[in-house]
This record gives sequence, C-alpha cells and structure tokens, in this order.
Amino acid sequence: MTTAVVAVLAALLLSLLLPFALIPLLKRLGVLDVPNERSSHTRPVVRGVGITVAVGLVAGLLIAGIGGATDSSQLLLAVAAVATAAALLGWVEDFRGLSIRGRAALQLGIGTGGTALAIALTDQTWWWLPLGALALAAYINIANFMDGVNGISGLHGTAVGLMFAAAGAVTGHGWLVVGGAVVAAAFVAFLPWNLGRGNVFLGDVGSYLLGASLAMLGLTAFLDGVPAEYLLGPVAIYLADTLATLLRRISAGERWYAPHRTHAYQRLTDVGFSHLQSALLVTGCSLLTGFCGYLAAESDLMGKAAAIVAGAAVVIFYLRSPVIFSRRSSNAAGPAA
Repeated sequence: MTTAVVAVLAALLLSLLLPFALIPLLKRLGVLDVPNERSSHTRPVVRGVGITVAVGLVAGLLIAGIGGATDSSQLLLAVAAVATAAALLGWVEDFRGLSIRGRAALQLGIGTGGTALAIALTDQTWWWLPLGALALAAYINIANFMDGVNGISGLHGTAVGLMFAAAGAVTGHGWLVVGGAVVAAAFVAFLPWNLGRGNVFLGDVGSYLLGASLAMLGLTAFLDGVPAEYLLGPVAIYLADTLATLLRRISAGERWYAPHRTHAYQRLTDVGFSHLQSALLVTGCSLLTGFCGYLAAESDLMGKAAAIVAGAAVVIFYLRSPVIFSRRSSNAAGPAA
C-alpha cells in the first residue's frame, strides 16, 4: 500500500471514527450551537465536532508529507501547518469567542504565514505576499459564512478537494492530487454525522479548517504553476454568494458583520428547500463552475471565453435561484380558494 493511499485512508477513518469519543465529551462540556439570527436550525446542537475532521485531515497530510508521498511533499506539510493554525483558532472561537478585530488579526496572521511558506517553497516573488495573505484570511471567513445548513461544508470540502485533485492529475502536480484527496476524504467522513438523525456541527474549528485547507491548497498550487482557472472554478459559487450578500447588505445600510441568514443558500430554505437540497444545489453549481474552469484552462481563446460565459451563467442562476424557485412554488400552489 502506497504512502498516499495510507494518508487518504487515515484521513477518512480518523474523521469518521473519532466523533464516537468526542461527541459525549462535547455534550458534557456544553459546547452547543444555540440558534440565533443567522441560524437555520431551531434547537441547540453539538458543535465543535470539526476537531475530528482536523485531526484526520492534518494526520493525512503529515503522513503524506513526512512519508514522501510525492516529489513536493514539503508543500503538503505547509498546508498541514496552515490548516492546524486555522483549526486551533476556530477551536478557541468555539469555546471562548474572540473580538472581531482580534479574530481578523489572527486570521490575517495565518494568511501571512501561510503565503510566506508557499512563496518560499515555490521560489515565487514576495510581491504575492499581501494578496495571498488577504486571500487566505478571506476564504477562512467565506467558509465560515457559508457553513449555515447541514451538509454544505462536508459536500464543499469533498467536491472541491476532488476537483483540486483532478487539477493536480491533469497538470502533473502529484502533491495536489494527494492533498485534494486527503481533504475530500476527511470531509466526506463528516457527512454521516452532520446529516444523520443526531446531527452535529463542524463549529468554527471545522469551517476555519475547511477555508484554510482549500485556500492554502489553491494558493500554493497557483504559485507552483497550476493555471488559476482550475482553482477558481470550484470555489466560484462560494465567492459569488459571499460577495453578492456582502454588497447587498452594505448597500442596504446594514451592519455587514452582524449575524444574518440572507445568503442565497439560506434563502433557498426559506422557499421550501431542505438543508440537504440547498447544499446539493450549491455543490452541483460548484461542480459546474469547476468544469467550466477546466474547460477554460484547456481551451484556446474562443473556448476560454465560452467557458467563462457558461460559468458566469451558472453563477447568475445560483444567485437568482431563491427567486426562481419561489416563483415556481407560488405558481405550483395556484390561486387561493
């Protein structure tokens, strides 16, 4: 059995089995997610179970990195370091909470350190440091904002991890194949816990882990020569939902940082979608934009333009989906008697 296979299996099994031991402890400690203005659930739910995903993901990356699963295994160790730092920050947030400024400063610090590692290991120019730091910090927050219905984060980690792995296979970056597969394995193992009858939540530890691991994989891959289209396509829906919601709230004069539930995926539940249906629509659209990204990277100028237009159409459909499905629900109901 190769080191890469062992790494993926370790991520899968640890993430799947550790909750059996952790959930009773979290219940005793009272680590619960109490419904608020942002919540899509109506009763307190155990949160912080993302620490098991973190253990599985980081263990898988360490096994692959230390075991020399690929020629660039040191890049996997850099991803592991950033994922660990983000998960620890999320764990503190789950237990004690942090001020907005303190949290932002620490996230930016993680982004700066992660980008510095990626630049040093890929021999890229240090001019990328500020942009990379902002991108890493931003996606940690984006993954946290988008973690509002059951299944959405587990499916996002699985889908984007696999698409990044596919990008690595196409471009000959073996470390990205292994890294993407480890992330996908760790998050797919969380889905039975999140979607089961006694569902539990990732918590900030899990959503920060998700954002940091995917952002660090994508940033490092870009600096290592993977075309940006491969990497932006899979996360386009998350980026678009967050940006559109932020601009809408700012233009309406609302406090953009206050709890809310006005993301497109949350409004879908308001028009009758279940949590899983909303999460599947987000994931399906992400797979489509990811495919458009692959086409853009592999095509000539005309093909690239067509793929970008197709991807933009998917994004627009997704952002308009709450309105589209609300109208269909109203038409299906027919006039009142």
